[in-house]
Amino acid sequence: MAGLVPAIHVLQTISMRQGYVYFLTNRPNGILYVGVTSDLAKRIYEHRTEAVDGFTKQHGLKRLVYFEVFDDIRTAIQREHNIKHWSRTWKVRLILTNNPGWEDLYDRILP
Repeated sequence: MAGLVPAIHVLQTISMRQGYVYFLTNRPNGILYVGVTSDLAKRIYEHRTEAVDGFTKQHGLKRLVYFEVFDDIRTAIQREHNIKHWSRTWKVRLILTNNPGWEDLYDRILP
């Protein structure tokens, strides 16, 4: 029984990590990408340096135009899943409400 306690602690620690949902684009009103991560600064850096192959690298999506912070990564994952089912119009409206100039927010998230 004592051997289970550390495993439970590890699971609780993992589930209590912060999470972020973010939008990337290549230009104002350009292609949109919605992602989720537990380390926003690191993940955006990976996108900007094209460290990972995929959609964002293929389309040059490096501009962080929107993000949300969550206390639990599981909540962030659910939010990302929901947003991915939204229409483009709803996503653009969310960006325009919070970042009408489509400014790159990357410098604001750096420590």
